[in-house]
Amino acid sequence: MAIRAKSPSWPFVALMVIALAVWGVERWKPGLLRGLRDQPADVETGEPAVVGGYEKIEGCTWVDHGGNDGDSFRLRLPDGRVEEFRLYFADCPESKFRSYGGGRNNHERIHDQAVDFGVGDTEVVEIGKEAKQRVASMFEGRSITLFTEWDDPFNDRRYHAFVKTPDGAWLHEWLVKEGLARVHTKGAMLPDGTPEAEQRRRLEALEGR
Repeated sequence: MAIRAKSPSWPFVALMVIALAVWGVERWKPGLLRGLRDQPADVETGEPAVVGGYEKIEGCTWVDHGGNDGDSFRLRLPDGRVEEFRLYFADCPESKFRSYGGGRNNHERIHDQAVDFGVGDTEVVEIGKEAKQRVASMFEGRSITLFTEWDDPFNDRRYHAFVKTPDGAWLHEWLVKEGLARVHTKGAMLPDGTPEAEQRRRLEALEGR
């Protein structure tokens, strides 16, 4: 007697249909599903707004710190916490030759940055110093808006973020456009829904102009 093959169960079929629909939506309009998580800030509870899947935190202030660089810096949040954030996409040169415990230093990293910038090691550190100074001058005494998912890939309490300049531009784009950063580090979809690949192409065009 022939054995009939089992038909797929309805829950399995439904899950497959949903998965295909999600895949299709992301192919048609990347970021749309992230945008469905958007919500306004809640004044009563202090919950920040969610935009494009990121927490949008307004009213942050600059914290002067010796470890700040053009692409990594401390901010004081509205609730008083001080946290360190690093920008998506942009990698500014080191602003100082540093030595650490165990004989480690940042000299190899500086040389790698110098090669990409087409200058010597000492010259690329000067670019790093300029990036650090200009970002600090831009934000000192100003209200800062950032977008973060609180991801901490290196477990060092440095959280990736997108940051707006006072005139509303993206800080990582501004740094690349000004020749103060290379397109080298982790990217992500922007809060406004711009796909990561599209943003990277734009940055690489700015970098190579």
